[in-house]
Amino acid sequence: MIGRVGAVTDPGRTRRHNEDSYVIEPPLFAIADGMGGAQAGEVASRLAAAALKESGANGGGEQRIADLIQEANRRVYDRSSSDPNTSGMGTTITVALVEDDRVAFGHVGDSRAYLIRDAQMEQLTEDHSLVNELLKTGKLSREEAETHPQRSVITRALGTDPDVDVDTFSVRAETGDLFLLCSDGLTDMVSEDSILEVVERHRDDIDGALGALVKAANRGGGQDNITVVAFEIAGGPLANDGDTREQALPTALPDDEDTLTEADAVPTVDTGVVSVAEIEAEGKASRRRQLRRRALAWLVLLLLVAAVAVLVYLRFVR
Repeated sequence: MIGRVGAVTDPGRTRRHNEDSYVIEPPLFAIADGMGGAQAGEVASRLAAAALKESGANGGGEQRIADLIQEANRRVYDRSSSDPNTSGMGTTITVALVEDDRVAFGHVGDSRAYLIRDAQMEQLTEDHSLVNELLKTGKLSREEAETHPQRSVITRALGTDPDVDVDTFSVRAETGDLFLLCSDGLTDMVSEDSILEVVERHRDDIDGALGALVKAANRGGGQDNITVVAFEIAGGPLANDGDTREQALPTALPDDEDTLTEADAVPTVDTGVVSVAEIEAEGKASRRRQLRRRALAWLVLLLLVAAVAVLVYLRFVR
């Protein structure tokens, strides 16, 4: 059974708009982190969240989640393709569906799902990001990844193509498990050890824990929107430990489905999407450039050696 639930969202300290959205429709939970500049990222995440809420889920496991995410992708892609003011927008999405003793997940992008069990925290999702691809191939260390200037570049997002590749998996749940869904506005600013410490310190007060996580992210710089959804597995009926706290929610957009105008246009934020194929192609090109540079260096060295040999020969001939 689902026990306590909660959510918090905050624009952070540097963003004009809050482009995050979330869903709490037990047994369905989700988080979406939009991108695209102006309010387009906000439109993308809200469209995705609305698709989940309207379609709903009360069973169906991983396949149902995959279908929901594909529908969300279709809505974002169709809007982006038909409205020049939202062209190129997209959103991450991480979805959880609780069924009996299992939790099914669907995931696209670099928002994350965590499981906290017995005072230990485990990242369940894999980031679809440039930095993670570089980590997997050994081109970056963990320490380098934390400060990499392109850590906001993702390799997969909703709305950028007609179809999207969705990661799905299931986790067996136990009584007392606490699941967190969060945007990278939290994980880029607060280490996993610190997240766990904050949650454990407020273990009996989910709303207090979420509020403390937002404060920690803002103290760390607050460079992006911060959103966290939490739900607990309990032996009793559904309960909420108080009013869900929502800090600095984005101002509601007009009722005509988040219409944007040319006046809303501003430079895009630093989040971008690049495919794994492009990363691999760039890696091959980079290796070719390295080989050319090495060949040139050897050629220069050989020419220097030859020149020195000629000079020595001429000296002895005289």
